[in-house]
Amino acid sequence: MALGDRRRFLKGASMGLVVALAAPLAGCTGLGYDGVVQRGYQADARTLGDLKVGAPAEKVLASLGTPSTTSTVGGDAWYYISQTTERKVAFMTPKVTEQRVLAVYFKNKRVERVANYGLEDGKVFDYISRTTPTPGGDTTFLQNMLSNLLKFS
Repeated sequence: MALGDRRRFLKGASMGLVVALAAPLAGCTGLGYDGVVQRGYQADARTLGDLKVGAPAEKVLASLGTPSTTSTVGGDAWYYISQTTERKVAFMTPKVTEQRVLAVYFKNKRVERVANYGLEDGKVFDYISRTTPTPGGDTTFLQNMLSNLLKFS
């Protein structure tokens, strides 16, 4: 193989190696990834405008669909939950940018009032465990045991 042919071959091979190594890394940079994820019920202004006080529960169910969750006691409130998260790079931890809870309260199977809660109305809470953080923090098992021992002395 001549020296010129060898250089062209090595140049082409090295370029191919660079492309082969760069392709998987392009996925890490988020190329084609906008980072915005919307989950849950996405309400539009027209549908929310149709919700009137005194409307029957069946009409709410027909226009909004099945609620994300209902109140655990009595079922007098339906909650439609949505959340928008954003992250700059695909492998980073997402940040909650918007969170909405559309609450429809009923009395005698008719709409009593409608509330639209957002992030500005409170803290982000865990919908799965249905718990909210309490002020003062959690105590560990050891702290709890020691405090109970001191009570008996």
